[in-house]
Amino acid sequence: MEDQRKPEENKTSTTSSLLWFFGISTCVKLLLIPSYHSTDFEVHRNWLAITHSLPLDQWYIDKTSPWTLDYPPFFAYFECILSFFAHLVDPKMVDLEKGLNYKAESVVLFQRLSVIVCDLVLLYGVYRLSKNFSMGFKERVLMWVLVVWSPGLVIVDHMHFQYNGFLLGLLMMSISYLMEGRDLMGGFIFAVLLCFKHLFAVAAPVYFVYLLRHYCWKGFVKGFGRISVLGAVVAAVFAAAYGPFVYHGQMQQVISRMFPFGRGLCHAYWAPNFWVFYIILDKGLAFLLRKLGLNIPVPAASFTGGLVGDSSPFAILPQVTPLTTFIMVLLALFPCLIKIWKNPQPRSAARWIAYAYMCGFLFGWHVHEKASLHFVIPLAIVAGNSLEDARHYFLLSIVSCYSLFPLLYEAQEYPIKVLLLLLHSFLMWHSFSALFTKDATAKAVVSAKKTDRQVGLKGSTSDFVEKGGFHVGWIGRCYLFGLLVVEIWGQFLHPYLLGDKLPFVPLLLISIYCALEIMYSWIWQLRQIMVST
Repeated sequence: MEDQRKPEENKTSTTSSLLWFFGISTCVKLLLIPSYHSTDFEVHRNWLAITHSLPLDQWYIDKTSPWTLDYPPFFAYFECILSFFAHLVDPKMVDLEKGLNYKAESVVLFQRLSVIVCDLVLLYGVYRLSKNFSMGFKERVLMWVLVVWSPGLVIVDHMHFQYNGFLLGLLMMSISYLMEGRDLMGGFIFAVLLCFKHLFAVAAPVYFVYLLRHYCWKGFVKGFGRISVLGAVVAAVFAAAYGPFVYHGQMQQVISRMFPFGRGLCHAYWAPNFWVFYIILDKGLAFLLRKLGLNIPVPAASFTGGLVGDSSPFAILPQVTPLTTFIMVLLALFPCLIKIWKNPQPRSAARWIAYAYMCGFLFGWHVHEKASLHFVIPLAIVAGNSLEDARHYFLLSIVSCYSLFPLLYEAQEYPIKVLLLLLHSFLMWHSFSALFTKDATAKAVVSAKKTDRQVGLKGSTSDFVEKGGFHVGWIGRCYLFGLLVVEIWGQFLHPYLLGDKLPFVPLLLISIYCALEIMYSWIWQLRQIMVST
């Protein structure tokens, strides 16, 4: 009788504990309602007005505001549903012309609360991952700390303003179904996610290869049946999203809005990715050649066009086009896709998907710094798998959060973002230390050495494990100290020593320094994928 009650008791305990975590995070988010918000706040308010005031066939045509609708149709439908509630709160909020740049308290409160309520989707995604797998209590708490209490989500969604928690909740749900072996449901939810935000399509090759190999590759008759069912499900989702616009003959207009390739290679604040080094190299070479007396023209365009315009030229290095970045992302993904085809293991789905988003972040076109959440949040699922994963995630999560600091540039938000990062670092350290105690590491030494011998590695895992307990090593400590130096320079020394001169240097240092860790993380993740069995 006790054995029969135990699973139900564990389920109840998981639910109540997770709700407690979510309740604490909700209280913090409510306190941040009056804080700074970016132009994304007006972007989403304008989308409420567009979808409420205009017929569907005008949604992707309207240019009343420069912040035109450029997300896929499911997100437009989502905004349309929200607009009915917004109209009840304040009709001016959804007025297409009178509502421009409208920032009444009712607007702020409504939009902030809409993001908080939509985080219930993230909560459900985390809940599914927590209840369906053989996790101990410490592993569950670790994932809740990393996801539900993510400072990056707080900064981007609940201060800067976006709906990433809602969208990442759909991604977590999809991953949970894949890890359960329910491939059709996992593919269905991912298709839904793509119709909410197309930037998640970077992981589409991973889903395609995995579902083809794991779900459809079952002999000719059974495989044909499954691929037909999967194709029908995906087609139905896209038909529901895009069907009305096909009917109105507007698909070309919708696609041009969703993929404005006229924007620059980088966003206004350079995301810490590969292109930072490419641009710096180009500018450095141009500077040196001018010093040598060569006539090197100065590009008139900016690398950081936020609105649609002409793509930015380079002075020395070959021009980078959207097609170039697309090919580079696919090449970076290729080894992972080969591994998936050879050994499609459901337990590895989270790592593969996170790796795909890391490839998109590093080599993609016009990448936003906020896109680091696309791989940091899924990696939380595997952060407790091993000591190396834990150490790796600890550094990556800190760097990802720190790279978001420039989004909150006003003085009154500075203590908040610093406190969020410090508190998150402490909670991560405490959670990893509780999970990887010295006793636990002692038991792992034998298996770690065996793994190292199997994959032909020297030192690495076993050397790390034998030290006992959780730590980041001297290289990690030096890197974190360098992060502190970068922040002290940008926040205090640069204004004091240089004043208004070279105002771009602090942001440049953040981009370059954070890019070093993220590039290393990408290489490390690829290595983990290739040596896994």
